[in-house]
Amino acid sequence: MSEKNEKGGIQVISRAASILRVLKESQSGMSLGKIAERVDLPRSTVQRITSALAEEKFVIADANGSGLRLGPELNVLAGAANYNIVEHCRLLLTELTQKTGETTDLAVMRGIGMVFLDQVPGVYRLTTVSQVGEVFPLTTTANGKACLAKLKAEDAIKLIQNEWDRNGVNRSLEDFLAELDKIRKQGLAYDLDEHSAGVSAIGFSFADWVGDLHAISIPVPTTRFSRQRAIIEKALLETAANIHQTFQ
Repeated sequence: MSEKNEKGGIQVISRAASILRVLKESQSGMSLGKIAERVDLPRSTVQRITSALAEEKFVIADANGSGLRLGPELNVLAGAANYNIVEHCRLLLTELTQKTGETTDLAVMRGIGMVFLDQVPGVYRLTTVSQVGEVFPLTTTANGKACLAKLKAEDAIKLIQNEWDRNGVNRSLEDFLAELDKIRKQGLAYDLDEHSAGVSAIGFSFADWVGDLHAISIPVPTTRFSRQRAIIEKALLETAANIHQTFQ
């Protein structure tokens, strides 16, 4: 292979990787024009690369007709790498529980909810327990809000409105988006008796190597939340700094 062809091949791979990274940020698909804008490439170039990616099932057309999204072949590759987020985060959850004495949860954002993957119980007699596999809402939980704050505004709004419409919720979207902006700036999300009466929580979110959004959160009986709040915030921010370095 000539040096010119080799450089051209490397450039195509780099451009394809950029396109895949942009698509992982969108939960609802993205048009060719929008992709081209985000990666700063001509639309014709993006179309040629995405067509090749589609042939290999690395990208697929969104079922709702809203453009392209990541395809199933990426999940196959991730599985072949034998990567297990629960195993990776178990030590972090255990350390958080040791630092705070509280229950620590790991959840993943799946479609319209947060699915619990793992939990390390706290040491207190009065504690909070969730079942692995249980699905929690996005807009009233610390882990859900933390993940929503990671999305582009247009994708977050679709999920927020979908949840509110399903549950007959009448809230100010402007106020909620302002809360998400605050979460982005401070790095922590809060559930103050919003999801379950008598339970408050603090959490943060992160994207793993394949782009899936996860959250680690600490739920606390509200009766001791104010006493534990500063301890939990410090421990979570330390863990967040650690885990974000891992998944960069």
